[in-house]
Amino acid sequence: MNIHFKAIGKILTPFNTLEGMPIQSAAAKNVEGTIELNPLYVEGMKDLDGFSHLILIYYFHKVHEYSLQVVPFLDDQPHGIFATRFPKRPNPIGFSVVRLKSIEGNHIHVLDVDVLNETPLLDIKPYVPMFDAIETSKIGWFEKRIENVDKVDKVKADKSIY
Repeated sequence: MNIHFKAIGKILTPFNTLEGMPIQSAAAKNVEGTIELNPLYVEGMKDLDGFSHLILIYYFHKVHEYSLQVVPFLDDQPHGIFATRFPKRPNPIGFSVVRLKSIEGNHIHVLDVDVLNETPLLDIKPYVPMFDAIETSKIGWFEKRIENVDKVDKVKADKSIY
């Protein structure tokens, strides 16, 4: 089955290349970005300013192939793609939780951005802790590496992502 999406806008960030780009929004503290929403969708932003955080769902537009096993940024061992957040996915869709700074017309200013400049935006959802911050008891291989997320402050140049 083929599924078609259309971008509702684009995410503008300071990252034109992978070098120096944080690997997760948790490691992108205070990095500013702007969502340039297609003016057709401005009406859909009603009440968005009542939220402190947003979930951005986007298309990894530079990924042209996928791998079922990858060596993710936080590890040096291969893992199945579905056990990682690595971009080279069968459906190259990513998400980030960002802080809402302000809204001006069709521009949404956000903080903690961890994506390439001009990444196509597929959807915006409000972040609601009661729904989205579920307490867990297992985080797989991340358990031994999670403390390094802010130490890996950039995408490693030796990773073949795009």
